[in-house]
Amino acid sequence: MAEELDIAEVAQRAGVPASTLRFYEEKGLIASTGRRGLRRQYDPGVLERLALIALGRTAGFSLDEIARMFAPDGQPRIDRQMLAAKAEELDRKIRELGVLRDSLRHAADCPAPSHMECPTFRRLLKAAASRPVAMPRRRAPGSP
Repeated sequence: MAEELDIAEVAQRAGVPASTLRFYEEKGLIASTGRRGLRRQYDPGVLERLALIALGRTAGFSLDEIARMFAPDGQPRIDRQMLAAKAEELDRKIRELGVLRDSLRHAADCPAPSHMECPTFRRLLKAAASRPVAMPRRRAPGSP
């Protein structure tokens, strides 16, 4: 049997603060195997699970969505349709960001005396005005 890791070692190896590990444990994403003194202990397999969580967060999945990607025994149970839908969502976002990038580059290099006189910049403003204002997403403590 592999030796258990304490919370500090897991935090260091996974690159997340211990507070994030405790938060993930509260959410049921990971589980400690017990305590040695006051320090939580984890099976070394938690590092792979944390890597999957990090990958899911990077892809834009919520913690609740990520939690559904694990079977009750802790093994990955990833819904392929959910992955395909997220990939489509990322494709849309990439296209939107590409248009935004190109518009900002144009605005930076535009020879018009004022941005408000530039037809391209005005179209960018009109497009921005037609969308709801995006609010920043809340993240788990210590998560990127």
